[in-house]
Amino acid sequence: MSRARNRWGWGFEDAVVTTAEARAAAGGVVEMLGFGSTDVEEPVALGDVELPPPRISLPPRLAAIFADSDADRAAHAYGKSYVDTVRALRGVYEHVPDAVARPRDEHEVEAVLEWAADANAAVIPYGGGTSVVGGVEARVPARFDGAVTLDLGALDALREVDPVSRAARIGAGASGPRLEEQLGTHGLTMRFYPQSFELSTLGGWIATRAGGHFATGATHVDDFVESVTAITPSGRWTSRRLPGSGAGPSPDRLLLGSEGILGVITEAWVRVQPRPQHRASRAVRFASFAAGAEAVRAVAQSGLGPANCRLIDALEAQQTGAGDGGHAVLVLGFESTDHPVDQGLARALALCAEHGGGWDDATGPGDGAASAWREAFIRMPYLRDMLLRLGVLADTFETAITWDRFAAFHEAVVAATREALGEPCRVTCRFTHVYPDGPAPYFTVMAPARRGDEVAQWHEMKRAASDAIIAAGGTITHHHAVGRDHRPWYDAQRPDPFAAALRGAKAAVDPGGILNPGVLVDA
Repeated sequence: MSRARNRWGWGFEDAVVTTAEARAAAGGVVEMLGFGSTDVEEPVALGDVELPPPRISLPPRLAAIFADSDADRAAHAYGKSYVDTVRALRGVYEHVPDAVARPRDEHEVEAVLEWAADANAAVIPYGGGTSVVGGVEARVPARFDGAVTLDLGALDALREVDPVSRAARIGAGASGPRLEEQLGTHGLTMRFYPQSFELSTLGGWIATRAGGHFATGATHVDDFVESVTAITPSGRWTSRRLPGSGAGPSPDRLLLGSEGILGVITEAWVRVQPRPQHRASRAVRFASFAAGAEAVRAVAQSGLGPANCRLIDALEAQQTGAGDGGHAVLVLGFESTDHPVDQGLARALALCAEHGGGWDDATGPGDGAASAWREAFIRMPYLRDMLLRLGVLADTFETAITWDRFAAFHEAVVAATREALGEPCRVTCRFTHVYPDGPAPYFTVMAPARRGDEVAQWHEMKRAASDAIIAAGGTITHHHAVGRDHRPWYDAQRPDPFAAALRGAKAAVDPGGILNPGVLVDA
């Protein structure tokens, strides 16, 4: 029996922090943060929400795959960003799809696109619905007569396995657990674990250039893709399956990060591997985040290639139970399918020691700190929703910057964010991925919410943080995608000739501009 999704927030209903649990935790939250409320806000029931009626008539020949109930439409109206959750919690649905289509194969995807073009309906491809940047919201131009969400969840089968080349052909609708379950029957794994793993899908990972498990090396889904298939209004797009190619611009790379505007991704060949048999890890303490950052740079530039190399500042380590609040913590881990990795860990620890790092034995508190952080990492989206109900604005944003600019960048972004939120507030930072030439800093913000005005408050914070990121030379996103929320800063970041080329590509494959209009380019 499938688990029911939470209508208004993250995850599954049976894993949501209950009202009773939130009330029990409220006092401790307020004491720890210094702000918040013990008054737990209740979500508005869907039965008390009045959605606008559908604006378009559904095609009788596709009736078996279409739905337009309030429950279906509301469930596909938003992603899972902070502002999405605020609005859904309160029953505010500003942009609702007129219908939801659930195709069962590529022919039905083609049929939906053909019908939508004739009906002047925008089509929003939808995987797991975990977008935190407005990527799946039916916020489309007024020139359309309606909007349809194209839910690809039924395209979730493992279709082919090549054990010799270690690759598999998988339907784009496969969620992380579904994908791993099917690969597991063949003794294989993709080993790709974004924080949204339990809900997000392979197609969504590819469309948004998601970041996964590995902190070095194969960090983005790009590194796992061999071939991608997509359906466009102009025809089927499938690339030749190859380990690499120098034959012009890559068709796969054009679909990677395309966010549904160049075609509906239906399947992909991805690299897989046996489950790792060799692992070694430590939690390393540093007197300051800056000292930890220098150690991480040394490890990233050493060629050792740790699977995990996540530096957490002292405040976040304390909040997640991974530290004492006086030290930054580096969660450092190595793994291999072939050989022991203890020597790699030992050398990485030696580099950490040169920068003042210290650690306990693997069975001591250091290992427990890493476990505590991993557990908190998985629960973070559920806890964010609980904090919202307690009057706390809690959100994240991420970026990437070169090592030479990181110190000034970190200071500027934190200062701008704190100024926008005012006091009291908390702004913490961790590295999710690291490269020889720079880290991917991931910021978490917490502040007293202006109850009833959270959306405006969030926009003030987001604008200040994003302006600071672009001004200091960072990217508006390392792995959360662009969507609708990041468009102004994405437009500032990319070269104008490239923007023109992207518009030309969209016009070629989607002449009517029906695929996710408003994302990446204007129609």
